[in-house]
This record gives sequence, C-alpha cells and structure tokens, in this order.
Amino acid sequence: MKRDAAPALEPMDPASAYTLLLAWAAFAGVLMFAATLLWQNGVWGMLIEADPTGITMIIVAVFVAATVRCGWRSLRLCDERASMEAWRRGLQGICGRQGRHVDAYFRALLAQWPQDAGARGRLADVLAERLHGPEDSTWWVNGIQIKLGLLGKVIGFSILAIQISRLESFDPSQTQDLLKTLTGGLGIALLTTAVGLVANMLLGLQLTQLDRCADILLADATQFADTGLLPDLADFAQLRHGA
Repeated sequence: MKRDAAPALEPMDPASAYTLLLAWAAFAGVLMFAATLLWQNGVWGMLIEADPTGITMIIVAVFVAATVRCGWRSLRLCDERASMEAWRRGLQGICGRQGRHVDAYFRALLAQWPQDAGARGRLADVLAERLHGPEDSTWWVNGIQIKLGLLGKVIGFSILAIQISRLESFDPSQTQDLLKTLTGGLGIALLTTAVGLVANMLLGLQLTQLDRCADILLADATQFADTGLLPDLADFAQLRHGA
C-alpha cells in the first residue's frame, strides 16, 4: 500500500540559517555604539568615580562576558540549523555537519531504526537538553547581575548609615560638605542597582532569543524525523522487501 505523502516542511534559504547570528551582531553593534557615546560624554569616568566599591564596573564586565558567550551560542545554534537544513534538502546527513547535536540525533534515529515511539522520545529529550543546557549557566549569570546590584545597594546604604552615625553636631556653615558626604553612599546604592537592572534586562533579551531559536530548531528536527526521515526509510525498506 502506498503511503500518503507526509506534509513537507517549508524550504528554507541556507543563508537564513545564520539569521540569529546576524541579529546578535546587530544588537552587539548597537551596544558598542551606545558605549562609545557614553565614553565620549564622560559617563564611564563618572561611573568609576561615583562608585569607589567597583561593583558597577564588575557588573559591566560580567555583562560584556555574558554577551560574548551569547554570540558564541548564536553561532553554534546557527551551525545546528545549517546541519538541519542539509538533512531537509534530502542529503540525508551526507553533507550534515559532523559533531553537531542535530546531526547526531538523526544518525541515532537511523542507527536504531526500527524502533518504538518511546525510543524516539528519549532521543528527542537528549537533543532538547543539548540545545538548551548551555544556556542554564548564562541564566544564572544573568541573575548574578541583579544580586551584585543589590549588594551595591546594601553597601551604599551601610555607608550612608555609618556617615550619619558619625554626626555629632550640625553646623549650618558646613551644609554643602555634609550633603556631599551623605549622598556618597546613596549614590552607590542607586547607581549599582540601576546598572544591575539594565544589564539584567539586556542580557535576558539575548537569552530569551536563544531559547526561542533552540525551541524552534528542536520542533523542526522532531517534525522532520516524524514526517520525513523515518517514513522515507520505512518506504525504502518496504521496497527492498518487495523486491
């Protein structure tokens, strides 16, 4: 009996496999442009001077390192997508990229065929973990930025409290110096919190995009396995058996 044709996946331009990396590069370019503007207007020097604890610059350094890692993960996911596209174009892994998780998933399906749905489900779970797993540590780093901001807030208010406790008398002639001393701790508290929140939002945006692309890649891989790869292999086996 002839099997009904499985719904074909939409063809995709191989160049579009690297859309994620191009989007990250554009985002990184915007960040570099903004950082340049801040440097030209002396904002970086003001941040360093206003925060003697150095927590603000630590948050910035953590954010830069995590953003670079997001770029590397974008490249890896794009390579996985390119490997996926090689299989979708009917090359059946011949031109698939060796060492990629998607390529390993399809090869494992072929090696274990025929198999039950449970075996395919377990292989899909392994693929999902390999696609999403590397982002777990970066999400943890994203939370660290908030915690560093809160740490700076605690330190800033602690400095403010210590300065207030040292006041023995109020001299109106020293009001300006007094306000400058008291607002130092408050500035640290507010500055570190603000920088931590902004860095958390910007990094979270990148990680959300990576997770979304990994979800789409996983869905496409499992759909192709169920509607394209394994059914075609079953038809080939029936033809050989009939011959």
